[in-house]
Amino acid sequence: MRTLLIILLMFSGLWQMQSQDKHDNHREKIKELKTAFLTQELNLDKNKAQKFWPIYNEYESKLHQLRKREHRDLPNLECITEDDAENMLEEYVTIEKQDYVLKEKLFKDLREIMSAQEIIKLHKLEDEFHKKLIKEYRARKEREKKKQE
Repeated sequence: MRTLLIILLMFSGLWQMQSQDKHDNHREKIKELKTAFLTQELNLDKNKAQKFWPIYNEYESKLHQLRKREHRDLPNLECITEDDAENMLEEYVTIEKQDYVLKEKLFKDLREIMSAQEIIKLHKLEDEFHKKLIKEYRARKEREKKKQE
């Protein structure tokens, strides 16, 4: 019985590691696609790209950290106290403020290498990429659903 439990725990750990690897690989693939998309659509030459990507990657990294805080596992909402809910709301507001500060810093840093029009174009392209990503995700889910039927 003990051996079976150990084997199950090991299997569970391996499955979680494999799942995390797939998630990380998927995330890296999306990042590569986004990099190619933005580079092409912004017409970044080598010189501008060398200045742009460190600034943008730092922003993306910090934004990802904020999103992880915002989307952490929530407890059963029926069981939380009013004080806990209040603390969660305060955390959400803090995250939104930090998000604003991050974007403000991004725009300020990019102004040193890009025009305001190019920065607005970047903002629009980010939205377009996100919409394409969602559209592709939904299409893939629909194809999988049809295969199962």
